[in-house]
Amino acid sequence: MSAVDVTQHTPLMRQYFAAKAEYPDTLVFFRMGDFYELFYEDARKAARLLDITLTQRGASAGAPIPMAGVPYHAVEGYLARLVKLGESVAICEQLGDPAASKGLVERKVVRVVTPGTVTDAALLEERRDNLLLAIAAGKSNYGLAWVDLSAGRFLLGEAADAEALAAELARLTPAETLVGEDVAWPAFVTALPGLRRRAPWHFDTATAQRELSRFFGTRDLSGFGCDGLPLAVAAAGALLGYVQETQKAALPHLAGLAVETADETLAMDAATRRNLELDTHASGNREHTLLGVLDRTITPMGARLLRRWLHRPLRDRAVLRRRQQAVDSLVDARRHEDLREVLRGIGDLERILARVALRSARPRDLSTLRDGLALAPKLAEAIVATRAALEDDGASRLSPLLGELVDRLGEHADTAAYLAAAIVDVPPVLARDGGVVRDGFDAELDELRALATNADQFLVDLEERERAASGIPTLKVGYNRVHGYYIEISKAQADKAPVHYTRRQTIKGAERYVTEELKAFEDKVLSARERSLMRERALYEGILDVLLQRLAPLQAAAAAIAELDVLANLAERADSLRWNRPTLADSGGIHVVRGRHPVVEQVRSDPFEPNDLDLHDGRRMLVVTGPNMGGKSTYMRQAALIVLLAHIGSHVPADSATIGPVDRIFTRIGAGDDLARGQSTFMVEMSETANILHNATANSLVLMDEIGRGTSTYDGLALARACALHLATVNRAYALFATHYFELTALAGEVEGIANVHLDAVEFHDKERGEQLVFMHAVKEGPANRSFGLQVAALAGLPKAVIADARATLRTLEGGARAATAAAAQAQPQLGLFAPPLPSPAEEALRALDPDAMSPREALDALYRLKKLT
Repeated sequence: MSAVDVTQHTPLMRQYFAAKAEYPDTLVFFRMGDFYELFYEDARKAARLLDITLTQRGASAGAPIPMAGVPYHAVEGYLARLVKLGESVAICEQLGDPAASKGLVERKVVRVVTPGTVTDAALLEERRDNLLLAIAAGKSNYGLAWVDLSAGRFLLGEAADAEALAAELARLTPAETLVGEDVAWPAFVTALPGLRRRAPWHFDTATAQRELSRFFGTRDLSGFGCDGLPLAVAAAGALLGYVQETQKAALPHLAGLAVETADETLAMDAATRRNLELDTHASGNREHTLLGVLDRTITPMGARLLRRWLHRPLRDRAVLRRRQQAVDSLVDARRHEDLREVLRGIGDLERILARVALRSARPRDLSTLRDGLALAPKLAEAIVATRAALEDDGASRLSPLLGELVDRLGEHADTAAYLAAAIVDVPPVLARDGGVVRDGFDAELDELRALATNADQFLVDLEERERAASGIPTLKVGYNRVHGYYIEISKAQADKAPVHYTRRQTIKGAERYVTEELKAFEDKVLSARERSLMRERALYEGILDVLLQRLAPLQAAAAAIAELDVLANLAERADSLRWNRPTLADSGGIHVVRGRHPVVEQVRSDPFEPNDLDLHDGRRMLVVTGPNMGGKSTYMRQAALIVLLAHIGSHVPADSATIGPVDRIFTRIGAGDDLARGQSTFMVEMSETANILHNATANSLVLMDEIGRGTSTYDGLALARACALHLATVNRAYALFATHYFELTALAGEVEGIANVHLDAVEFHDKERGEQLVFMHAVKEGPANRSFGLQVAALAGLPKAVIADARATLRTLEGGARAATAAAAQAQPQLGLFAPPLPSPAEEALRALDPDAMSPREALDALYRLKKLT
């Protein structure tokens, strides 16, 4: 909105302009009675986004004012729609009671609702984290800090380069992101939803250290493990300032910082997360994702924790084994369903406690908290029963982790009892109209309520007396908010009104009167009701004060409940889906017996064909061949998903699995261009391949599918062969390399560590349907002997004439190829005058080495590998 001369406007509009000047880029919801109103450009924008009526408010400074509004009691629905569209809203409230104020009531912005800072249940997706992220840029690296304000988690970390930053953004999927306005950000950052550009001084490291230390009440930040992370601290400072600016309230539930480092996790880049379909699928069907199969958690906070585990698999074997033991305890004792049954009565305590901390908790939040705390002892009882069942069985003992989680639950019987005494069984949605605090909790409130309750009987008695005294049987005693209490007589009977009646109001068909007795009663009752509401509001604030004093142990209990939910969920999945505990070995290799794809097995109607996988130091790459639709991609993905599940502590879909140290999972699967970056399908393929070849290590698991298919046959074959050789001889990663270039199967005989496997298909003739193809989906040793491309094309429905033409062309090409091969075998090979000889595998591997980047030991190992290739 352009600058205006506010002196020309009414006092009310000057209030609005003051609020708008403070939040020029934010929609201002300006409270006026029972509505939130928007003016000028805000009104036009809101009318368009919310499909509400755009009107005009008279005139100010000689011009009509565009205006749109929403009812205050329904504002959450409108806010939810705006937040989903990435908009922010400043809530400008009336600070006083208009009825009690002399002149214009004061108004002030009390909070700013943004996509990354919402905490109201109506505005949040309950089973997904809602993150606000800040990014500080260095010369080539980045600092990140993110907060889940609705849960009270504040974390930070650093990304070494743009590729690592992209991976973190894919993991976190923030709802809103803060960046410096003076930085040339990569396209994948500028494309983020809810991007907010902030002045550079918001990201000053020294200021951030000072403000964060002041906020947490510490001398410095060393206790949080932030030493050596200046960019992350700068991002955290910018984040804290933004949260304080929008919430305008204390933030006691943000009790500390936690640092996440890359070396703690099984790293996955953005392409890998997308290709493995962890929680998103191209069809939009959540059931076709790993999370869709895995998530049977009961509580929303458990669901969010499981999603975090899935996107941040750990490499710490001790932590993973503790989780495995907990799942085993619940499965062996057959007690996971008992635990889950108790969890069904527990709500989203994590987010409720955040709203308590922000003093925005509603009455039903407190009743849900009360009921959840009352059930907490039953969770402990379920764990005790699990221990007893295991001891009776004698085969195993209770997992230490389950015992620790019971200890973290703590004792909250006093808090549950306090809330039970304070809050009615089923409170109203909002506290403003009263009826939240239970009778007997406060003597003063009980006395005021008694006055209001007895008023009803007084009015009944008064009505009977006045009817008898006046002789008017239709006389009524009533009340409305504008005129108060009244005696109503129809106009036909109005001439019978007693002389001591004073006319108060004339309405259609009736006259309303008041008496001295009724006036005195009105003063007494209305005062009692108003004082009752005031007392109840004060008591409600006092209840929040009591809960705030116990916030830290209550948050610990909520976190323990969430983890119990996840562990019970993993036990249920292991039990229901016949998954088994993997062995986490200290020596290298990946060995899977009868492994299955966790998603495909659940969504297909036919039985799933299990397959083995054997990778070790002498067999690091499998060249996977076979027909399209034969199951190559499924086989490759299931290997990665089994490894991933093992690194969150879950059982896996296999008869058995032994998994050695793995540091990263890389995938190059599928095709698609990236229009936002101006990259073709082939460029995307090559970019992802380059990332793998630069970063994969001997402990990485690499899935590469159809490298080189986006260019000419010879170019593609040359690239595919060079990439396979580099992976096998330089990276030496554990690799599944799927291809339709059968020439690559020769690598198994040329390079140590490469082996061939294939997925088979059987072709047969059906009298009615002609040539038919059956995919066996079984992985066998050795290369495939056919592609079956024409058969698959026929299954896809290509016209028969097209298939026949293709068969004829194929016979011609194959005949020419055989003739050329025979002629070449008889003729003496002759090189062109200037044509260099084709490089040997050893020469290609030698070219790929970078001596300046190698340690003496690495150079010696490379020399031995080169010798084996000669």
